[in-house]
Amino acid sequence: MTIALWCVLAGGLMPYIWTGFAKFTGDRKLTPEDNKNPRAFLAEATGRQARANNAQLNAFEVFPLFAAGVLTAEYLAAPQGTVNLIALLWVGLRLVYGFIYLADIGALRSLIWLGGLICSISLFVVAA
Repeated sequence: MTIALWCVLAGGLMPYIWTGFAKFTGDRKLTPEDNKNPRAFLAEATGRQARANNAQLNAFEVFPLFAAGVLTAEYLAAPQGTVNLIALLWVGLRLVYGFIYLADIGALRSLIWLGGLICSISLFVVAA
């Protein structure tokens, strides 16, 4: 399996990092009672916990384009080294994005998000 495909697995699991921060760090942690309706718990989150939940949601939102880009590049036999590099960069940017989101640095977060989007698009470009 290629590095890029391992990055697809990492990207698919990444939202769970942020949901862990949302549910188990901060002033109010998820309890067994809260776990009966965790979406209501997260809807009431504030501060860093709310930002972690937003990072989780965004991680789910950006993943399909990235995964499709990797699969397209792999299927069309794009240069593997380039595909691997772009995929690793995407994973790195997305990790930084989550931590910047937790730190509440909006402008930098948006720039990093844009970098991830460019990586996803680049996967299709190198496959063309």
